[in-house]
Amino acid sequence: MSRALSKADDDVRAWEKKAAQIEKELQEKIRRRERVSKNVHVIHRERLTFGQHVSDKLAEVAGSWTFIFGFGLVLGAWILFNTAALVHHWDKYPYILLNLFLSMLAAIQAPVIMMSQSRQEARDRIRAEHDYEVNLKAEIEIQQLHQKLDELREKQWNELLTIQKQQIDLLEAQLALLQGKEQA
Repeated sequence: MSRALSKADDDVRAWEKKAAQIEKELQEKIRRRERVSKNVHVIHRERLTFGQHVSDKLAEVAGSWTFIFGFGLVLGAWILFNTAALVHHWDKYPYILLNLFLSMLAAIQAPVIMMSQSRQEARDRIRAEHDYEVNLKAEIEIQQLHQKLDELREKQWNELLTIQKQQIDLLEAQLALLQGKEQA
């Protein structure tokens, strides 16, 4: 239990360290006015090896309706040819050779599909990090806009107060002139 908690703590610390690094890099990108948006699929595809590309394609094909229907036709043909009396029966009922082939196919397909799912998780992690980076940039830029607006508002208030002070001085001067004419 404590080992699991320490691993979770280590994971949190690692993420905090990575988040701090992302924020630092992001500040530099903002300063240079660089874009942060990226195509995550292209980044993920560039990192894949040849074997990973092949297993992804295999998982994609094995998980398609075309494969399911095609495989169903092959199974039906196998059973038909081994049941009908027109041909030599190379795999009689209960179709032991067919069971062997199906077992081997399942033994090969299962790890390939699991590897593909693992890469999907890696792609999702890249997407999550990218989303974090984009959201963080938006948040930082919004904060900067708020700061600029606050500075602009403060400047306008100061200018308004200066103008108002000048108007009050002019009104007081006119009032003094009017009061001086009345007394004379």
